[in-house]
Order: sequence, then structure tokens, then C-alpha cells
Amino acid sequence: MVRQIVGLLVLLNALYGSWAQGWLLPYGFGPAPQNEPQRLAQQIRPEAITLLNPAEVDALRQTWAAASAQCLQSGLMDDTQAAPVRAHLTASWPADSWVLQTVSSPERWLVYMGKYANLADLNKKRAELAAIQVGTEPVASAALAPGLSLGAYASETLANTALQTLSRRGVRTARVVQDQVAVHGVRLRLPAVNAALQAELPALKAVLPSGTLDICAGPETGP
Repeated sequence: MVRQIVGLLVLLNALYGSWAQGWLLPYGFGPAPQNEPQRLAQQIRPEAITLLNPAEVDALRQTWAAASAQCLQSGLMDDTQAAPVRAHLTASWPADSWVLQTVSSPERWLVYMGKYANLADLNKKRAELAAIQVGTEPVASAALAPGLSLGAYASETLANTALQTLSRRGVRTARVVQDQVAVHGVRLRLPAVNAALQAELPALKAVLPSGTLDICAGPETGP
């Protein structure tokens, strides 16, 4: 009887050892695997993983912040309106985070034909002018489009002189219109408003005459 018990214990130990070592897994018996070799097989270039030190992490964070920064600008202000804006920025903002640009653009006058009821009429008139070798350009102003510019000039006098020349070439229905008034003033430009500077915007808007900032319309051209 004792031999049978001992033999049974030896058999059970052998079976347990085989089970624990995973030797019976091909037969559907064994412990759940503690590693996941299939995940290792799914890794893509694990050798490319690089551990960064704190300085490298900080530099990367600054790069991300710069990439997410937004350029904002104000409307035009005169010198009196710009004075409190300048004082606020000098006291509260980093010196390299803002610029007050002097904006000056001259008036512009067009020798103009339009407005036309539709693009078909505009294209018909463009073809008629091309036939007498008069060049045209579409106008950008919403108030004048769809229409044609036969030339842009720095003064009304120059535009009227050009109109007289075109009249002698057979242009009959053109007229002189002002496309742009002379603009002089100061505009605030914030080239890179990051997350940290976003928190300062409400106080800045409070000293702006318009109380608003818009996304920059184009690249910075200098102060």
C-alpha cells in the first residue's frame, strides 16, 4: 500500500513538473505563458527607440510649443491709441514677443469697367478689349467685383490721363474709381503666441482700441 502511495506521489510530481515546465503545452495542458513573444514580433524597429535626458526633453517641448504658436495682429491705431498698448507690452510681455509696425500705403486709383451682372458678361468684355490690344486684370475689391481693371495708378490725375489715352484707342465705357485710400497708422503684431502668452491676451485686448486680435494676414514685413 505504501509503495502504491509513494509511486502515485512520484507520478503526480512528474506530471506537475511537466505541466509547470510547459512540456505538455503541445497537448493542450500547461500554465498560461508569462511572456508575450507575439508582441516582440510585432515591434517595428525597436532599436530606433532613444531615451532622452531632461535637457533634450525640454528642448523638444520648446520646439513643439513654437510649432503650435499662432501669429496675431491688431487693427490700425494712431500714435495716441498705440501709446498705452506699448506701455502694457513693455511691462508685461517679453521684448521679442511683439512689435508695433508702422503701416503706410498710398492711395490707388483704377481705370475700371464694371460691375458686370455675371462672369459671362465680364469675359465677353475682356475678349473685346483683347481684340484692340488692351490688357485687363480682375479686381480684388468686393465692392467692384466682378469687374476689370485697365490699370492702377497712384493718383486720380494719373488715372484720368490713362483713361484719356484708352479712350483714343476705342475704350468707351471705362471710368476712374478709387480702389484704395491712403493708409497710415500703427499695427501690433504678435509673431508667435504660444500657450503661455495666451493667458496674457485678455489683459492686452483690454488696452487695444478695437479690443480684438486677428490671425495675421501675411508674412511679417518688418516694423
